[in-house]
Amino acid sequence: MPNKKPLVVVTRKLPDVVETRMRELFDTRLNVSDKPLTQAELAEAMRTADVLVPTVTDRIDSGLIAQAGANMKLIANFGNGVDNIDVTSALRRGITVTNTPGVLTDDTADMTMALILAVARRIAEGARIIPYGEWAGWSPTWMLGHRITGKRLGIVGMGRIGQALAARAKAFGLSIHYHNRRRVAQAVEERLEATYWDSLDQMLARMDIVSVNCPHTPATYHLLSARRLKYLRPHAIVVNTARGEVIDENALVRMLEADELAGAGLDVFEHEPAVSPKLVKLAKAGKVTLLPHMSSATIEGRIDMGEKVIINVKTFMDGHRPPDRVLPSML
Repeated sequence: MPNKKPLVVVTRKLPDVVETRMRELFDTRLNVSDKPLTQAELAEAMRTADVLVPTVTDRIDSGLIAQAGANMKLIANFGNGVDNIDVTSALRRGITVTNTPGVLTDDTADMTMALILAVARRIAEGARIIPYGEWAGWSPTWMLGHRITGKRLGIVGMGRIGQALAARAKAFGLSIHYHNRRRVAQAVEERLEATYWDSLDQMLARMDIVSVNCPHTPATYHLLSARRLKYLRPHAIVVNTARGEVIDENALVRMLEADELAGAGLDVFEHEPAVSPKLVKLAKAGKVTLLPHMSSATIEGRIDMGEKVIINVKTFMDGHRPPDRVLPSML
């Protein structure tokens, strides 16, 4: 008789091609409505399934992991970051955690570059003018933004996405600077013509544009704190396509309101999906550009993520170590 297929619970709607393949390989329960599961529904999935496939919107904390049934052996996260999962608690419970690294690098770097351009050149603000009938014609001093060529870009987090952003920014004539837990290889620095700063404070004080591209971990929570944000000069702009928690959002808002920063481009928020009304007000005033966590939103990227999830689940269920296993020491 054939081996019993593992029960896999998927918490959100995934691309059809991914869901179809998962149904072919596993006993898969899909979320057709795409409504986020409640904590009670997540707890039930943890008690009954062999594999849980959550996303960034699902908080798999220690309390939820404590309710895992005997069959729960794998949490195959549909996402690059795993800050939504208590990896340490899962490991203690004998549950393996995997993610989907590398597939969203170009998508996120593209959107980060787009936000840099949008803020510096006031693209979102300008795009609203014609639909609202507010354009009276061209004027030499109207809607003036700033040239980015020749400016200094400080990248906070020089991993895959940070390096992909650096390559794009270099093509736009930006001077590349970065701060990272570890200095990247000399060959990478030379290729990107990147300057390394071991002191984040010193780097921030000298940059025209700062982009946050590091993961959210306990060590990076409010890495750009109120104190550090004060190092930025009034003409600087801040872009974040990583995680909202890396920036002290209230401090950022206060500085934008006081014209202590020139602007910001945010794709992520500290308490999302809730967005600060003050940020919304600043967006309406043209001070910030806000996007609904869409930097990785390409159909190609989502399919690639799904394929990685499938490989991780199948490899694990075949008795092998999944290629994208996450351990606490990696965070």
